[in-house]
Amino acid sequence: MAPSLATSKPDTKQSKPLPPPNSDFYEHAATLNPEELGLLKQVRAFMEEKVAPVIDKCWAEDAFPFELLPAFKELNIGGLGLEGYGCRGGTQKLFGLIAMEMARTDASFCTFFGVHDGLAMGSIYMAGSEEQKQKWLPPMARLEKIGCFGLTEPAVGSGSAGGLTTTAERDGDSWILNGQKKWIGNSTWCDVSIIWAKDVSDNQVKGFIIENKTTPGFSVEKIEHKISLKVVQNGLITLKDCRVAEENRLQGGNSFRDTARVLRMTRYMVGWASTGCQMGAYEAALRYAQTRIQFGRPIGSFQLVQDLLARMLANVTACQCMMMRLAQMDDEGKLLDHHASLAKAFCTAKMRETVSWARELLGANGIVVDYKVARFFADAEALYSYEGTYQMQNLIVGKAITGFSAFV
Repeated sequence: MAPSLATSKPDTKQSKPLPPPNSDFYEHAATLNPEELGLLKQVRAFMEEKVAPVIDKCWAEDAFPFELLPAFKELNIGGLGLEGYGCRGGTQKLFGLIAMEMARTDASFCTFFGVHDGLAMGSIYMAGSEEQKQKWLPPMARLEKIGCFGLTEPAVGSGSAGGLTTTAERDGDSWILNGQKKWIGNSTWCDVSIIWAKDVSDNQVKGFIIENKTTPGFSVEKIEHKISLKVVQNGLITLKDCRVAEENRLQGGNSFRDTARVLRMTRYMVGWASTGCQMGAYEAALRYAQTRIQFGRPIGSFQLVQDLLARMLANVTACQCMMMRLAQMDDEGKLLDHHASLAKAFCTAKMRETVSWARELLGANGIVVDYKVARFFADAEALYSYEGTYQMQNLIVGKAITGFSAFV
């Protein structure tokens, strides 16, 4: 029998045990080797035993569960998918399945890890000098230093490639940065920021490593009143004559092409996260359908409910299959921007559909956080937009398949 991650117990009150909710319908976890599968199960146990009991309260209060970080560090998954420098390493398939597993319980916790491991560590790994990698990656892999990634600005989102307003000006052995970055996850409390700014001398985008808590001119204000990914602590970063040493400039980050290499990796990771988000919504809806009684019967026995659940599972499974192939391409060195963009657009769109059906199935209970689905439903909106909007992803794909650029 193929190994299963399902941990839910059937309802013993039924004359015949009901199948436990299992969103891995095509058994993708079974493709991992025993060591990888063991790690995936450890992550599932952490998410179900540590995160799940507190996450609804955290979500309602816009709070991050800092008390869970010591236990999270013990998983030893910092630097997952990155080789050397004290990083956990592993295939992109393993990284993706673990990200999906996190999002299955909570998309915010998955986002926190993705920002740190994928965007912050990934920037140093892909664009840093050897000295920078040796200095920063080991403590970040141990989660002794947590990172964030500053690209988006208050007035610049999709136009980041050519429209950044944050500036960097060389001044002897250092750089002076001025500007703002908005929607930056982890920024209100983390240790290290990767900031992308336009060099005033050549108009090229360059990357900088900033130590948040000790760098004069660097400040962060928490963004309040969100309705999505409320556990993630997003901030508005202000850089006012912020002086950064040349040794903290990413030596391989000298144009937006270098930024795009990082975004390619993290963009398709949103495909994994959005798949996990809809897995969580589907399983919560199925569990509800098995136990909710109307007209003297569980609603899961009704034809229309079963049809809805089957369509939800089809979305989940289609996204899983797409992401598994994309992970193979990444491990083979074949992943290109348009491949990542197609997956990000497709999976987030299907996620939106799946979580909407889950909310519909729960009726009035679908808008109450206690039933889980409302949280997945709301969090899906952020995943749909961040790392590049649906429309921008489709234009990247459109350029690749037609040979014409429709960007203006």
